[in-house]
Amino acid sequence: MEQVTAVALMAALPRAAALPHHRDALRALARTSAAPATAALVRAWAATEAGRRDPEVVRSVAEALAADAAVRAPLARALTAWLAELADPGRYPTRPHDVPRRPGTDATTANAIGPGAHVTGPVLQAHGIHGDVHIHPASRSRVAPPPRQLPPVPAHFTNRSAELAALDGHVGTARNASRIVVISGPAGVGKTALARRWLLAHADAFPDGQLYADLRGHADEGPARPNELLGEFLRALGHERPPAELRERAALWRTATAGSRIAVLLDNALSAAQVRPLLPAAHGALTVVTSRGRLTGLGMDGAAFQPLDVLAAEDAVRLLSRRVGADRVHREPDAALKVARACAGLPLAVCVAAARLATRPRQPLAAMAGALGRGAAPALDALRIEGEYAVRGALDASYRQLEPELARCYRCLGLAPVAVLTAQVAAAACRLGPPEDALDVLDELAEVNLLEDLGPDPRTGLGRYRFHDLVRAHAQRLAEAEETAAEAAAAVRRVVDFHLAAATAAEALLSPSHRTLRRDYAEPVAQEPPFADAPGALRWLDAERTQLMAVLRTAEAKGMYAVVWQLADALWPMFLRLRPYDLWIEAHERGLAAARRAGDREGESRMLTSGGTGLRNVGRHDEAIAWFTQALRAARDEAARLTGHPDGGGPALAAAHRAEAQALHGIGQSCRLAGRLAEAAEHFERALALREAVGHRRGTALTRICLGDVALAAGRPDDALEPLARARVDLLAEDDPYDAARALAFIGHCRTLIGGGERAPGEEQLRAALAEFEATGAAHWQGRVLEMLGESAEGRGDTGTALHWYERSLTRYTSAGAPDVDRLTRRIRQLPPPDAAAPRTPPDSS
Repeated sequence: MEQVTAVALMAALPRAAALPHHRDALRALARTSAAPATAALVRAWAATEAGRRDPEVVRSVAEALAADAAVRAPLARALTAWLAELADPGRYPTRPHDVPRRPGTDATTANAIGPGAHVTGPVLQAHGIHGDVHIHPASRSRVAPPPRQLPPVPAHFTNRSAELAALDGHVGTARNASRIVVISGPAGVGKTALARRWLLAHADAFPDGQLYADLRGHADEGPARPNELLGEFLRALGHERPPAELRERAALWRTATAGSRIAVLLDNALSAAQVRPLLPAAHGALTVVTSRGRLTGLGMDGAAFQPLDVLAAEDAVRLLSRRVGADRVHREPDAALKVARACAGLPLAVCVAAARLATRPRQPLAAMAGALGRGAAPALDALRIEGEYAVRGALDASYRQLEPELARCYRCLGLAPVAVLTAQVAAAACRLGPPEDALDVLDELAEVNLLEDLGPDPRTGLGRYRFHDLVRAHAQRLAEAEETAAEAAAAVRRVVDFHLAAATAAEALLSPSHRTLRRDYAEPVAQEPPFADAPGALRWLDAERTQLMAVLRTAEAKGMYAVVWQLADALWPMFLRLRPYDLWIEAHERGLAAARRAGDREGESRMLTSGGTGLRNVGRHDEAIAWFTQALRAARDEAARLTGHPDGGGPALAAAHRAEAQALHGIGQSCRLAGRLAEAAEHFERALALREAVGHRRGTALTRICLGDVALAAGRPDDALEPLARARVDLLAEDDPYDAARALAFIGHCRTLIGGGERAPGEEQLRAALAEFEATGAAHWQGRVLEMLGESAEGRGDTGTALHWYERSLTRYTSAGAPDVDRLTRRIRQLPPPDAAAPRTPPDSS
């Protein structure tokens, strides 16, 4: 390996200073692989713009990193990779605002391809193009790389050779080898580290990927739901919009994993019932489960069981030696043994104690042994049962040495109602300044083993941290003891309000025409949203969906009823674009109940109509109509109340009529999907009249799309063209590209159905609509347009081309829900055999 030099680092650091993605990566690798003093220098360099520009600071950082890399091989390898990525002009940061630009270009003209991007087929990259460019891409879509989700193994992993050999024995090459292994033991004993170590050592045996999920079996907010975890797994395997119901998700999971050689780590499980829906179907798949309980119920599924005991005293001392240095342990062997025994052989407790000792190189080990002795509680036998007392002793000793401000932040972070912490969440919980300040706090707590650094999120690039559940419980107990009830409640509310504000900002970027209702914050939200544009907002919603739902449930549990329905409302673009139907319906059920408990008519109306849309989209048409009918009744009651008002009702009356029109429109859509075309048309006509009367241009356009769709379904494409064309014009004027693309798709479909000379321009419009949906990330509508293109090809007798479009449509539908998949699959089976001489892939396919 080439030597990492200070000269190379001094040249690279100024460039990295302008790229947050690379800056954060350097901080992370310095913290995990460099000496503590060097890591502190890197943190200081990254913390402020002035520090990043100071030549002396840059020189100090470069020289310290180069010196460490000369004697630390892992750091040298990491720095070499970091320098290579920074130097390669073909690799850019994942976030649009991190992309370096040439002078004279702006965000709309700079070319950028993220480091995870794969480009298939012909590629054209140019600053300016004049004239026409025609590209015919390859017919095969790119295949995503297999997921590799396992967190890294802690650098201080010690021994466990007997347990690793036992795991090898459980999962051998014999035909009767078990494909499920349960690793059980007390909290803090190292179950997760053992599972990671073993699975990562056998990564080559699982070429189709390694998946990871924290089942949060002992979290305050309750264990993770199998339905949500299946959604995460399916999205990791490329099914971006899995069906809503657990039964359907489990079936798709079994189908997706059939024949696959994958490994799944289910961490911190509570029960066999929680695990069972997450088991993959393939014989070549392996599932490793960690749990405090033995989960003997999984024996029915053929599981093998590997109990994990505490470390032997000599291994605990060896672990301590790795963390604080062999010299210190050799100088005070008796004190080192006392520390190890006080920690009850639990790796978590040893690591917490050692992390504190590592930051105080002059402190005698005897001092830590004495501190642990004061915090220790019952006898060793009791500690072996659960481990909490030993960990608490180590945590108490570590906590007592935190600076007051860091100790306060530790307590506040323990109160945060989310499982994963980012800099923005930490800044809100702790009432800190910019995210850089919060990142310093998270880094400092990670360095003393009070937090685990999970690395950046692959979708957003945001750094992620989490508590071990025992550490979180410790922080919460301290908060209860040292914070007032009002201060603790305020910390929780700041985190809730941050998520509400960020989701509302995402709504404004992704659905600017969606009327934003009021937001009730306890105090102004200081944190900026962690995204700068609409694609970034959608990535954040996708990555944070589990956290956002946890916040919504917390708000409900703590009686923040206005926030519950407002957050459900703010998540509208997530529901519309990503289609997580289970979360869509749950959020609106909770939001509706909360709005009613708060006596908020406007919130109740919005929950009924938006929630009814979710119910309609999963085929629960009668329930959807019931929700919309409730909204219609409430809107009419409000309009009647305001009609006799002395000032004529004013804006409030107009809002009531808008709500009435929205309810009528929703009933019409539900009837349309249920095949009741006459009822649908009647409700759409009434909604159209109301929307025209109140001047709701966008709403009028949306209803015209629906009237065109009803005419299409009734076999009258000529009648559909006029309302669709008017809708397209109005939606473009309203800056609603998503719905304007819907109108264009229906127009193209009409023209292909009319046939004759209208078919070719209709297909061109369908291709244009497909491109617009690809730009907005609307996969379900991409599937619909591709199906329309298939119908047109089938209508002109070109079965081979129709099959091509249908197969492409099916790939979009597969992750959008079973009804579309089943319907289109039946249609494909009913196709006559294609003409062998006909081209299977259209020459102008897009």
